[in-house]
Amino acid sequence: MTSSTPRRTVLAAALVAAAGTATTTAAPAAAAGRAAAEATADPAADPAAPRLVDNRFWTSYTDWRCGSSRGTRAVAGHRPGLVIGTPAGRTDYADPHTGTTSTWEYASWTSPVHTSRVPATEVIASWNADTPAGTWIQIELSGTYHDGTATPWFVMGRWAAGDADIRRTSVDDQSDGRSSIWTDTFSVDDASSGLRLVSYRLRLTLYRTPGTDLTPTVWRLGAMASDVPDRFEVPASVPGLARELTVPRYSQNVHVGQYPEYDNGGEAWCSPTSSQMIIEYWGRRPGPEALAWVDPAFADPQVCHAARFTFDYQYEGCGNWPFNAAYAATYEDMNAVVTRLGSLTDLETLVRAGIPAITSQSFRKEELTGAGYGTSGHLMTVIGFTAEGDVIANDPASPGNEAVRRVYRRREWENIWLRTKRYDANGKVRSGTGGVCYVYWPAKPTPVQRRALRSLGLL
Repeated sequence: MTSSTPRRTVLAAALVAAAGTATTTAAPAAAAGRAAAEATADPAADPAAPRLVDNRFWTSYTDWRCGSSRGTRAVAGHRPGLVIGTPAGRTDYADPHTGTTSTWEYASWTSPVHTSRVPATEVIASWNADTPAGTWIQIELSGTYHDGTATPWFVMGRWAAGDADIRRTSVDDQSDGRSSIWTDTFSVDDASSGLRLVSYRLRLTLYRTPGTDLTPTVWRLGAMASDVPDRFEVPASVPGLARELTVPRYSQNVHVGQYPEYDNGGEAWCSPTSSQMIIEYWGRRPGPEALAWVDPAFADPQVCHAARFTFDYQYEGCGNWPFNAAYAATYEDMNAVVTRLGSLTDLETLVRAGIPAITSQSFRKEELTGAGYGTSGHLMTVIGFTAEGDVIANDPASPGNEAVRRVYRRREWENIWLRTKRYDANGKVRSGTGGVCYVYWPAKPTPVQRRALRSLGLL
C-alpha cells in the first residue's frame, strides 16, 4: 500500500495518518540528527545479546494431543491436525458485518502455557487451516505479565477461508488497560514502562453447522512474540549471497478501482498481491471455477481473488498479516507464518534455500532510491540479492507487471525494514515494522529448506 491512504501503523501499535504523498520532502535536518543520536545497535548482530523474537507453533500429532480439549480430536497422517470430535455444545454468533445471528456447534482446544524466551511487548498469532463451507474458527490469546498478573482472553481473529458463512474479522476495542489488540497484534500499551508478557496460551474454537459432520481442520497454530527495541537506525549487515529466485510478477496498480467492497484495488492490495506471487512461485493457484466470480475484463483475476479472501471486514482492508498467511495455507500442502527476522542475513538464509519472503516496511520517498513513492505501510516480496548485496524485490507498487522487479540499495532497504521508529515528511515520529515478514513454504520442504527454516525458529 502507498502513503496516500491512511492505514493502521505497520507496527500495529496505533492508528496513524498517512505519511504523505508520493512527492514527500525530506525530514528536517534536526530530525536526521536525532535519528543518528538515538540509533540503537541490532541485538541480532551480537550472539551474546538478548533474543528479540520467539516463535512457537503447534503442528504435530503429539502437540494436538497435549493442552486441554473440549470436544476436539487430534488426527494423524502426513499433516497432523485438529478437528471437531464430539461438539462441546452450541452457541449463537451475531455477525456484526452481516447483521445475521446463527447457531453453531463448537469444540475448543487450549494450548499448554508457553513461556517465551523473549519477554514480549508484542505477540502476533498465525494459523493454517481448512474451513469447508459451514465451518469457521476463532483464535484467542491469554497471557501472564512479568508481575504475575494475567490478561483476559483476547480474540486474535475470527476466520474462514470463504465468506458465505461469516465475514472473517479482527475485533477492535479489546484492552485490559495495560495492553491492547491492534487489528492482528497484541501490544503492550507502554513498552517504556517495562511491562512485558512472559507467557501465553492460545485457544482455538472450531465451529460447524449444527447436526452435520462437517469440521474445520487446523494444521498449525502458533505465535511470534517479540521485544524489538526502539531504533531509528540499524547496523549494516555484510552481503553474503548473490542469487535471484524466479517469482511471478504482479502489479497491484493495474487493479486500481476494482472491487470497492474489497478496498478498491491499487495501493490497498499490496499484501494479497505479494501473497499471490509467492503462492504461484510454489506452483499453486486458484482454478477457473474459483475465479469464475471475477470480472473477465480484469487482468490477473487471481490477485482479485486473493484480495477478496484476505479481506478483514473490521479493518476494512486486505492488510491483516495473519489473514494473508492463512489464505496462503488454504492451498494444498502449504505452510505460512507471520514472524520477525533480525537482519538481511536472515533473508539471505531463506533465499539461499529457495524461499522468498514478503516484508513490511514504511518510508519517505527519498529514503528508498528508485521506489518513486513514499508509504506509511507497504508489502513487497524479496526474491534475491545482487552480487553487490543489494535487494532484488518484486514490488507490487509498480505501474504494470513488467515493472515489478526492482533492485533497491541494501543499506536503505535494510534500515526501512528493520527500524521501529521513523520520521514522516512532517518530522513526526512514526512506527516502523521491526522486521515483520510473511514466510510461506511447502508442507514437505527439502532438507536444505528445512535447515533454513529451523535456523530461524520456524520449524
